[in-house]
Parts: sequence; structure tokens; C-alpha cells
Amino acid sequence: MRRSAQDIQLKTPEQIELMRAAGLVVAAALDAMRSAVAPGVSTADLDAIAEQVIRDNGAVPSFKGYHGFPASICASVNEQVVHGIPSAAQVLQEGDLLSLDCGAVLNGWHGDSAITVGVGETDPALLRMAEVAEDAMWAGIAAAARGAANGRGRLTDISFNVEKTIRKAGRYGIVDGYGGHGIGTEMHQDPHVLNHGKPGKGPRLVPGMALAIEPMITMGSPRTQELSDGWTVITRDGSMAAHVEHTMALLEDGVWVTTAPDGGRARLGELVTSRQPALNPLPE
Repeated sequence: MRRSAQDIQLKTPEQIELMRAAGLVVAAALDAMRSAVAPGVSTADLDAIAEQVIRDNGAVPSFKGYHGFPASICASVNEQVVHGIPSAAQVLQEGDLLSLDCGAVLNGWHGDSAITVGVGETDPALLRMAEVAEDAMWAGIAAAARGAANGRGRLTDISFNVEKTIRKAGRYGIVDGYGGHGIGTEMHQDPHVLNHGKPGKGPRLVPGMALAIEPMITMGSPRTQELSDGWTVITRDGSMAAHVEHTMALLEDGVWVTTAPDGGRARLGELVTSRQPALNPLPE
């Protein structure tokens, strides 16, 4: 492991394999929560499910205790954009839109991922917003893979492609002030990855770089505010929000989405590294 000129932690292929193992634990926790989402389920119930999966697989929830955060996941409902604190009092209702953000550390390496799902019968326009956020995330990851492969990629190529995908899809607000980040032996590292901006700026995209890409968009204004709990971020105009995230790592022969069960192959095809995927460490 070394640092780039911009003080970005660069990982060896072997270290990225360790990140892959952590990423698969995160993927399993999100899958278990997705299956449990239903009207009448509390966000505290989902938090307990995630923590159980994480600990059963020998990992530790990276969110719990992070700067005092009290839970293993962030559960953000409707107008809550990110960092919602799970609660037994927050019971999901039919039609809610729910963002679940989860992180785990295994053998000293982190994985971080988020999904947005509907609760029961959900307005198709809200599900479409979540789909747009996901498409934008994959567009950013693909841009990183192409940029690293041709040696001309810069960090804001990711930002530009995230924004371009969202703008083409409709009139969504792109949340400012929050975004993706470097990840590795710490959950949050340099660089910060904006979800908007001009291409061709910032550090070069090089093998060994690992980033969490996480678009956050709204049905209305992009302006947000933090609640008095010191964590929960909501839209100022009360509009619904979506948040998705994957951890990705660049290698010499492609990209590896460490928190996607298939490594990203279904969405990225030949851009995905030919490196043999790490065996799923999770029990049958």
C-alpha cells in the first residue's frame, strides 16, 4: 500500500481482495434488509438484521460508534436524504421510500454501500428516481474504469458522468455538500467525490484507487438541512430523496465493484477486471 501525490491511499491487488471480502458482507446485509422491508417493520428492526449478518460473518459494523453514531446502518425515509438514525418508533408505511446505507470492516478493510427501495406499493415516479440515481452511480463507475484504462482519467470525470446521467433523466435535484469518498483502511478517506462538475479535473484515476460512489438526488430542490440530532439530513422543501452507493476499486486490468455480488459485471461487462472473483465468504 502506498500514497499517491495527492495523499490518496493506493492498494495492492491483494488488499483489494480483502476489501472485496468486506464488500460481500455489506452486500449480504443489504440483501437481508431488502427482503425484510415491509409496512409495519421499524428501521430499528432493519438495523438489528444488518448487525446480525455483519457480526455472523466475522466483521464489525463500521458505522456503529463512528463519531458517536449510535447504529449499524443509516436508514433514511422519504425526505430524509442520508444519515437517518434507526429507531423503533420509525415504523415503515405503505408507499414510503427508504434508503439503507451499510458499512462493514473485515480484517481491517472497509466496504460501504447503499440502496433505495420502496415500501409496499410505491409511487412509480419515486422508484424511477431511485433507478436514475443507480444509473448515475454506474455511469460514474464506468467513467472511472475507462479513464484508468486509457491513462487519461481524472477524478471529476466520475462527477461529470454522474451529473450528466441525472440531468438527461429529468428535473431532479442533485444534493450538494455530500458525495462519495476514498475508502480502504478507513471508511472515509481522500478524495471527496462530487456528484456534479466539469470533467478532466482533480487527481488522476490510477490502479490501486478505491472509491465509494454515491449519488443523492431529490424530487425537488437540492437544498438540505441537518436535524437537531446532529446526523439526519433532510430536504429543505420536504421533497423525497434517493441515495445509492457502491465501493469500487481500480486494478491494472479493469474495475472491481467490491460491494456488488457479481463484481459489477452485469452493469459494466468487459470493464470489470478479469481477476478471479474472491470466493463468497458467507455461509450457505
